[in-house]
Amino acid sequence: MNEETGIPDDNLLTIEQAIANLQSEDLGLRVYAAWWLGRFRVNVPEAIDLLIAALADEADRTEAGGYPLRRNAARALGKLGDRRAVPALIQSLECNDFYVREAVAQSLEMLGDDSCVPYLIELIKNPNSEASADSEPEHPYDAFLEALGTLGAVKAIPHILPFLDHPIPKVQYAAARAMYQLSEPAVADQYGDRLVAALANNDLQLRRTVLSDLGAIGYLSAAEAIGNTMAENSLKLISLKGLLEKQIVLATPPDLTDGAIRVMTLMDELL
Repeated sequence: MNEETGIPDDNLLTIEQAIANLQSEDLGLRVYAAWWLGRFRVNVPEAIDLLIAALADEADRTEAGGYPLRRNAARALGKLGDRRAVPALIQSLECNDFYVREAVAQSLEMLGDDSCVPYLIELIKNPNSEASADSEPEHPYDAFLEALGTLGAVKAIPHILPFLDHPIPKVQYAAARAMYQLSEPAVADQYGDRLVAALANNDLQLRRTVLSDLGAIGYLSAAEAIGNTMAENSLKLISLKGLLEKQIVLATPPDLTDGAIRVMTLMDELL
């Protein structure tokens, strides 16, 4: 481990090499460098500038029209936490690559800058009414909804509510997650309970999605249901960790809340 950067010594690159590779004519090196800078949280001004520039890259394009470099650059910028990237990320919401838009929404959520809220609201207006559970969505609606919930976009509520009945389950769950975060306490629990009920879904991948959603909102009433879900213990522990973090905030040190003790007990049983 490099004591100065905190980056493992066997990571195959140095910061200088990664920055140089991001400017290389070799597209493979550029894609890997963008991933590497995000993976190892290399928050230096030159890296940020190059990643922002990469959001407009036209050279690295798949036969299907996707932009791998843009995707990795967008993901990295969210992890690096520099809000200078926000305007360029917002502009990238117009990219025709579904996965770029998804990565951008997730990064805007991480950066916590609500200047993107009006743009996200526009993207969730008037979703395709002919969508079905088996069709590919027009947009990564789940990422848009999750970002709006995390960013506290209360004014988005009228546009989020229709997604509770969206034909794609993970989009429904994202809407319930956002509504829990944006609603008054007196009504928020109904959305948390919707997610708890979804833990009984027959599809393992959907159960994993719901575990993530419940951890993100820290819904304490879900604790036992999370512990009993038919899914990997590692994922249940991550979800319970989200609940515990919410309880820690409510505690008055050195004491713990009853909820924190309850969650910690469940976590011990899963270890």
